[in-house]
Amino acid sequence: MPVKKTLMIIFTSLKMNRKRQLFLLAIITMLMITACVSRGTQHPVSQPQYVTRQCQIVEQVMGPTQICGQPQKIVALAPNTLEILLALNVQPVGYADYIPLHQGDYDHPSRQIPYLGERITGEIVNVGIANSPSVEALLKIQPDLIIGTENNKSQYEMLSKIAPTLLFPRFKAQDNLQKIAKLLGRSEQAEKILADNQQRLTAAQKAFSPIVKTHPQVLMLVSLGQSISEQLRFPRRDSFCDSLVTSLGFKLVSPQSLVPSNKSIPPPLSIEILPKFNSADAIILLGGNFSNLQPSHHNYFASQMKKLKQQWQENAIAQSLKASQEGRVYFLPVYLCLGLPGPIGTELYLNELQNQLLSPPGK
Repeated sequence: MPVKKTLMIIFTSLKMNRKRQLFLLAIITMLMITACVSRGTQHPVSQPQYVTRQCQIVEQVMGPTQICGQPQKIVALAPNTLEILLALNVQPVGYADYIPLHQGDYDHPSRQIPYLGERITGEIVNVGIANSPSVEALLKIQPDLIIGTENNKSQYEMLSKIAPTLLFPRFKAQDNLQKIAKLLGRSEQAEKILADNQQRLTAAQKAFSPIVKTHPQVLMLVSLGQSISEQLRFPRRDSFCDSLVTSLGFKLVSPQSLVPSNKSIPPPLSIEILPKFNSADAIILLGGNFSNLQPSHHNYFASQMKKLKQQWQENAIAQSLKASQEGRVYFLPVYLCLGLPGPIGTELYLNELQNQLLSPPGK
């Protein structure tokens, strides 16, 4: 039965006069029209949107780990981790170096982070020392991914409570690059980086081949103290410092008994032992004293290398060696090869070796 006719019957039963019935009917009709219009323009209630987050299994030092979604706020623990992210054009939100080269956040990265700072486009948070990062700083950032090295094993449980955490070997740069690139959807970019690196290495091998033929024996040492007579050591066997030099064709002069294994701390050497290695055609001395550094835009370790070179020139035992007398002793910061074993470090290390070893002796 039509609504209007039904209402008329009701009003008639209530014994209202005709005028009052029509007036009341008009009011009710208007109210019904308004309600209908209101319902017609009402915005529908949004339903929960269930977005499927793509998950990946990443092989890392602590075992297979599931990472879901696309990480946006990434913290890099150690320069070799930062190096990979920057090579892939990924900007981190936080960073921890191996050594306290800077206090406070990185508000001017180009002057505060050696070698890599110029590739950072904005301010990032300083989360402390790579091997013992600041929990407070990490909680403040609230990252969705933390990438560290095998040195962070003891903090892994704590770090994983803050954000998904991946730890990688320090010197397996190619494998680390490919895994991180796959996680971030940049595998094609990683393959191009590796191809460019191989091309760069091949060109360097060709450039060094004349020197390798005439002066193949290289003595590589690390000086960790204030002077060359303090904490003189051989580099670790698995380090990028010596592996790149041998890949160029050089042969390292060092007895197996004195070269540390992959996991052990290099034993100290006495400078008096150096004459036993006088067969070396060249010496590469890696400076590792990080006190009293003077940051600069161009070379963070320039003053340190200058001091180390001066000490070598003033030491009678060092000057008695054949390599010294022929002007084939070269000084490089150990940070370059220990901290940056990846694609950026490879280019920088090769450039430094070429600038020094391919120059006339004594220059």
